[in-house]
Amino acid sequence: MLMPHPAVLRRLVDDYETAAVTEPRDGTGGPGPRTRDLAYTLCVSTGTRDVARALEAARRWLAALPVPVPVAEPAGAAD
Repeated sequence: MLMPHPAVLRRLVDDYETAAVTEPRDGTGGPGPRTRDLAYTLCVSTGTRDVARALEAARRWLAALPVPVPVAEPAGAAD
């Protein structure tokens, strides 16, 4: 399995955690669209089918890195 770039993975985890807390729920009380999209991307990136397992895998991979990975700035953020 291919491994996602650590900075991209770190950003996905951070964005998911933020969206899960701040994004309004959808009409049925489920996660909003951004949270769902990030959960899907995390699952694909980690080869899992459940966001909790995806987060576990991502955190485990990031913790195993020899140096901390800074959060990547989105394209155009410095403009």
